[in-house]
Amino acid sequence: MVGIIYEARPNVTADAAGICLKSGNAAILRGGSDALRSSLAVGEALRRGIAAAGLPPDAVQVVADPGRESANQLMHLKEFIDVLIPRGGAGLIQTVLCEATVPVIETGAGNCHIYVEKTADPDWAENILLNAKVQRPAVCNAAETLLVDRALADTLLPRLARALQKAGVEVRGCAETCAALERAGLAAVPATAEDFYTEYNDLIIACKLVADTAEAVAHINRCGTRHSECIVTQDQAAAAYFQSAVDAAAVYVNASTRFTDGFQFGFGAEIGISTQKLHARGPMGLLAMTTYKYLINGAGQTRP
Repeated sequence: MVGIIYEARPNVTADAAGICLKSGNAAILRGGSDALRSSLAVGEALRRGIAAAGLPPDAVQVVADPGRESANQLMHLKEFIDVLIPRGGAGLIQTVLCEATVPVIETGAGNCHIYVEKTADPDWAENILLNAKVQRPAVCNAAETLLVDRALADTLLPRLARALQKAGVEVRGCAETCAALERAGLAAVPATAEDFYTEYNDLIIACKLVADTAEAVAHINRCGTRHSECIVTQDQAAAAYFQSAVDAAAVYVNASTRFTDGFQFGFGAEIGISTQKLHARGPMGLLAMTTYKYLINGAGQTRP
């Protein structure tokens, strides 16, 4: 039995129910109030289809009460629910992690970084950054922080900031970033320490200058959420170090973080993107929702 607590996006109702059913699990789905009627309608359609296929319709249940108490009860049904998966913002995920007595798979929160190393191809850097930040800013694999090698402060950084601002993105920069952009005739909003820990889900990005790849990795491991991280570089040694040292489910070299997705990885629909290390990590498809049961048939054997 899989319990899922999520916020809006009624497509989660269909995706989660389908993955749970196909992997041999039942599902209790508790969505948010914003999409409650849509989720209930989707759930009812699924239940009719399940019954028509000769399976028990109660294998998929959608909780009709979006109140806090129903979520709290779900988090404590340890005798009935085997695992609980929260999908939504950082607040929801942390609440479930802190309060649930049911085992939880942590998913979702994405403070993702693009690090532009000093050897980066300028065109690649701009295209990857814009895709990661602007293509769909409200999702968990969108970039929230830009790290730029200090050697590029007066060359590539202004170009990247100009492209972001042209796309409607507010740049919040460290003191060095603001000074470099001012020299180039551009402006940035001074960043606070909190900005570098923030998942904006909006057209806002934090920007920081770093000395080298080691400082970039240290910043990401300190401020990131272990979701998706990217280095743009032509230095193979820097790329290899970045991929081995960054603690995240998906670590990219010269590609947008927006690729962290079940369909993009070839898994089909996903039930979430796990940011923990065990038992699942990254996009969770059918395989991640499958467990094991060992069936042993003997003929009188005993262990010596």
